[in-house]
Amino acid sequence: MQSYPIPLVPGPVAVPADVLAVYGVNYGSSDLEEEFFALYQHCEQMLQQVLATRNSVTIQSGEGMLALWGALKSVLRPGDRVLAVATGLFGYGIGEMAAQLGAEVQTVGFGYDTIADLDQVRSAALAFHPHLITAVHCETPSGTLNPLAGLGAISREVDALFYVDFVASAGGTPVLVDECQIDLGLLGSQKVLSLMADLAMVSVSARAWERCAAVNYVGYDALLPWQHAMEQRYMPYTHNWQALAGLQIALQRLLQEGLDHVYQRHSDVAAYCRQRLQGMGIKLWPVSETIASPTVTAAHLPAGRDWPTFDRALRSHGLAVGGNYGPLAGKVFRIGHMGTQAYRALVEQGMDVIEEVISGTVDR
Repeated sequence: MQSYPIPLVPGPVAVPADVLAVYGVNYGSSDLEEEFFALYQHCEQMLQQVLATRNSVTIQSGEGMLALWGALKSVLRPGDRVLAVATGLFGYGIGEMAAQLGAEVQTVGFGYDTIADLDQVRSAALAFHPHLITAVHCETPSGTLNPLAGLGAISREVDALFYVDFVASAGGTPVLVDECQIDLGLLGSQKVLSLMADLAMVSVSARAWERCAAVNYVGYDALLPWQHAMEQRYMPYTHNWQALAGLQIALQRLLQEGLDHVYQRHSDVAAYCRQRLQGMGIKLWPVSETIASPTVTAAHLPAGRDWPTFDRALRSHGLAVGGNYGPLAGKVFRIGHMGTQAYRALVEQGMDVIEEVISGTVDR
């Protein structure tokens, strides 16, 4: 199986050696031992710091989509009204997920190269009176970053829960859960946290817990069993101890570096990446850098190049970047500079390969 010395895919990102090492450790039974409960609670406390929240943060065993589905199922009944704010593939997709659960969904849709217009969202919310408003912070396929504070204020104005996917942003740019009035905040382990794709985390407000209790969804991905799991020392299932040990390492690393420094590092690397691409004549997506995410850069394919050929050329020289989905497939590629990949030296190597490939100084 091929490995790449210059990993710049937008997730799953490169996992550090010290995290990989804990997967080889034999721990005890996570549903019986006090040491595990202490580890879980320590990780929750650190997640609260990263997310700037006093809300509970559940840490579940599963890939990030478990958080997205579990949070929806935990607070929705058939017929509930959901206002989906969509500026890209995942924003539209969350609306489709809610519809599959029987919700009445209205989508406030925008282009894939822009962010949400708060006036349009507010008008739609006042007319629709939703139970839940959904949004995506970082639309990874588009490389855009949506405003959260304004959307949170609209949610409170219409007395709706506010559900936010910040899987690809939290840890790389400020995510202020309490300030932005986020009731359900969704996070995956494989993006900025630079872990295996095996943990799904959800920040849950008191309002959201009340709704979870009313709906009483009881599936594997349900939130409600986690509300009192730690204090009762009764786990919904046997947890992934190794993954929690890796999460502790990742969160300690973030907090020791200092969140302000981490955020600046991501912003600086993103700016460098975009400057290099533009210097090669590659057009950015979106055009406006003011709405671009610091964790991922999306760009048009170089003129005259198709994605499969361009991808093969980059990979033949050790660089792995990301393709795309939906209407951007075959047109826009992505560079993931998040977590362990948000370092100037690594991104510089990647930019050098792209420049060499498109200039023809290396084989295509």
